[in-house]
This record gives sequence, structure tokens and C-alpha cells, in this order.
Amino acid sequence: MGVAPQGLELTRDYRSLAGGRTAARRARGPESPRWGVTLLFLAPAGLLLLVFLVYPALYTVLLSFNRGRNGIFEKWVGLDNYTRLFADPDFINLSTFPPSGALWNNLLWIVFYVSIVIFLGLIIAVVAARVRYESVVKAIVFIPMSIAATALAVIWKFVYSPDANIGLLNAILGSVGVAPISWLGDPGIVNFALIGVGIWGSVGFATVILSAAVKSIPAEVIESARVEGATERQIFFRMILPMVSLPMSVLAVTLVVNVIKLFDLIYVMTRGGPGTSSQVIAFTMFIQAFEAGQYGYGSAVAVTMLVLLVPILIFNVRRFRTSSVT
Repeated sequence: MGVAPQGLELTRDYRSLAGGRTAARRARGPESPRWGVTLLFLAPAGLLLLVFLVYPALYTVLLSFNRGRNGIFEKWVGLDNYTRLFADPDFINLSTFPPSGALWNNLLWIVFYVSIVIFLGLIIAVVAARVRYESVVKAIVFIPMSIAATALAVIWKFVYSPDANIGLLNAILGSVGVAPISWLGDPGIVNFALIGVGIWGSVGFATVILSAAVKSIPAEVIESARVEGATERQIFFRMILPMVSLPMSVLAVTLVVNVIKLFDLIYVMTRGGPGTSSQVIAFTMFIQAFEAGQYGYGSAVAVTMLVLLVPILIFNVRRFRTSSVT
């Protein structure tokens, strides 16, 4: 009984001492920033950004206005690389319907890949939350995400093989009397076959992100809506969907960025073929710069890719700063 009052007095003394220090600090006014210590801690990160981000970006922009043979400044050509790029039918060809070219293929990826991944991820997240073995379902769906993109491409290259004795998909089709299909050799379906691989590999990521968003919705809100007579469809479209719109927009931006810099899947599975029908922007940059040795032209492709990414990143930053989720 005698210890408690002594402890209480010590606590009061500590609080009065802390209050006195706070009052003294307020009397002195705001402390001046310690710029030396701040710069010391920021210097390593700033140096890494300058060496590996700022300098390469500036060098690439300058090189895009140059012929850039073998990666050196040998002849200033102004906007010729950009004029040549957008006149190249392998990059964008609007004279046919549907259009073709690397830029169009990236647009196909953005429209189909991003929308289907988010749709399937949200559906699986909502449905899995209502079953007993939710963790098992999400683990199974997430397995493709744990596989490296190169290994993923090699696996699906065997699945798509036109040889029914090797390709799993054609073997299944052959069992029902359908002739083997050259999934990666037909210009009309190769991009959709590749998009299917990308969807299979990314749905698990979307499911995990959106599952966390769905679980953050207060259960009382959903239960009160059910008590008021709301149907499951109304709950999904009028409550769950608006409440997870912010994570969905962030996920969409992440997927779009991944699409614009997509390279490894195309390189392993088709190398842009057949012909140039499955080339994308990043693959075009690699071919022109590192295989053809036209670094100036390849730099113009890289700058175009950067210009496409900047508005998306700005939108993402602004979206984070808003308090609204709809």
C-alpha cells in the first residue's frame, strides 16, 4: 500500500518536469533545422538517385536527338529519330483496321490485361472471403505470382506449343477433336495468347491487394445493409465497389506501368514474332538499341515510354493525396 503513493509522486514529478521542458521550448520558439545532419543522411540516397536515375535519364534524352551509333554522340539529328519512329509501321500503323504496331499492342495489353486482372482479382477476393478455406484459395491463386516472369514464359511456351505431343493446350483440344492451333504463330491471336499468360501470372497479386481492401470494410456496415433488405448485388455495387475504388485505382496504375515496360514475357515467348506482330514498346527499344546498335533511335523509343509513364505517375500521386476514395 505504501509503494503506490510513492510511485504516483514520481509520476507527478516526471510530468511536471516534462511540462516545464515543453514550456521552455515553446518560449524559445521553433528550433532551427539542422541542415548539416539532414544533408548527411540524405546524401547517400541522393547520390544513388543522381548516378542511377537522373544522369541516365538526361543522357537518354540527349542521345535521342543524336544518331547515337554505338552509344556515342557522333551526329546531332534533332527530331529525326522521333519522326522516323512515329512513321515506322512496326511502331504504330494506323492505315489498317485494326491498327498494328508496338504502341497498339501495348494499348491492347492495357485494355484487356488491366481490366481482366482487376475484375478477376476483385471477384476472387470477395468470394474467397466467404469460404472457410480462404487462405488456401488465395495461396493457390498467388502461386503464379511467385514464379519469375522468365520461368512463367518458358512454362507457357510449352503449353502453347502447336505440337499436340508437347503442348498441353493443343493436347486438350485434340482430345475433343480440334486440330492443333499455332497460338504463338498466328498474328491474329498471338497478342491475346500472351495477354492470357500475363493475366494468369498477375491475378494473384490483384487478389491479395483487393482482399486486404475488402477486409478493411467494417463488417457492421455490410450487416446493417443486409438487415435493411439490401441484396448481395446492391451491396457489391453500391458499397464494396465504391469503398475499394482507391486501392483499385492504385492497382490499375501499377498494372499499367508494368504493361508499358513489359519485356521479358515477349522476349522469351515470341521475340516480337511472328514477324513484328507481338512487339511492344520496351522490346522495340531493346531491339533497336542493343541488337541493331541504333542507340539514338532506341533512346527515342525510351523517351516515348517515359512520356507515357509520367502522366500515369502524376495521377497516382494526386490520387494518394486526395481524401476521397470514389
